[in-house]
Amino acid sequence: MVSRPRFAMAALVGLLAAASFGAGAQQVYRIIGPDGKVTFSDKPPPAATAKAGTAPGGSATASAGGGGSGLGALPFELRNVATKYPVTLYTGPECGPCVAGRGFLDSRGIPYTERTVSTADDIDALKRLAGAARLPFLTIGSQQLRGFSDAEWSSFLDAAGYPKSSQLPSGFRRPAAAPLVAVQAPPQPTAAAAGQAAQNEPAAAATTAAPADPPANPSGIRF
Repeated sequence: MVSRPRFAMAALVGLLAAASFGAGAQQVYRIIGPDGKVTFSDKPPPAATAKAGTAPGGSATASAGGGGSGLGALPFELRNVATKYPVTLYTGPECGPCVAGRGFLDSRGIPYTERTVSTADDIDALKRLAGAARLPFLTIGSQQLRGFSDAEWSSFLDAAGYPKSSQLPSGFRRPAAAPLVAVQAPPQPTAAAAGQAAQNEPAAAATTAAPADPPANPSGIRF
């Protein structure tokens, strides 16, 4: 007969495994098209992907270099867990529980990605993702945890297979916190288009007739 504690832990593992197949977006991209139309997507534009060095879905690409940053610098077992059940922390400014949650993850040595929620677009994206604008918000794989509770967070991290004490290599640096909604600015006009516009300006000014002076009224007042 399976004891209740073991059964509960097995249920957590099963829940995490099932959730890992869900679609849990880590970052939302606010894209402004050439026509000024604004769209939202969890896929970065090709230019943003190449510039920021991100993989589809907004997660940072793994790298063994960079002074110990990236999943490639982690020990084998920890790297496997972090790949299977990535941890993302959503925080906001002047949020005491967010600071406590960040400190808890750092003290336990959890490699995680941090997304900040500070603008109206960030808040709307968090509501779509979490169902409510409550911080901190933690995801382990696709498992969602609202609010900070060290006991609850520990239970789910244990179930996912994260070590109870830090195994991060010395010098490891997690990715810098980034806004939940990344704004993609509209493309800038090319040099040729800018030059053509400059050439057209004098012609347009020449064809614009100057307004005629209004006639003077009998009292000599001009408007």
